[in-house]
Amino acid sequence: MAVRPATSSIIVASSRPGPTKTILLVDDQDECRVPAKWFLNNFGYAVDSARTAEEALVIFDPKIHDLVITDNSMPGMSGGEMAHIIKLRSPRTLVVMYSGMPPVDRACLDAFVHRPTHLLSLKDTVDKLLAAAC
Repeated sequence: MAVRPATSSIIVASSRPGPTKTILLVDDQDECRVPAKWFLNNFGYAVDSARTAEEALVIFDPKIHDLVITDNSMPGMSGGEMAHIIKLRSPRTLVVMYSGMPPVDRACLDAFVHRPTHLLSLKDTVDKLLAAAC
């Protein structure tokens, strides 16, 4: 009698059915950007990141990025200024500002999450915006 080796299979249930949504995360502070990227990756989002608004505008592609998360206070161009350019290029792209300093003009923002707050608040905001956009 032949003995078959034991096999095990692990089924990973995704909390997000359908295609993966891609986020562009922009923050000059590594201690904020890196954990936020890791956190959102663990909930099934693909996350591209940039340290500056200028860098983000170079890599932004409305065919790839479903949503942009940005800080406001960064060297050079602010997150609010970048949001305005993103909306000029792609009015349907969602923009969330995750910052301790809100801009005076929020017209180009789809949501604002005041920092410091738990990253779950940011994730919940992203989930709601993307669900409403479908």
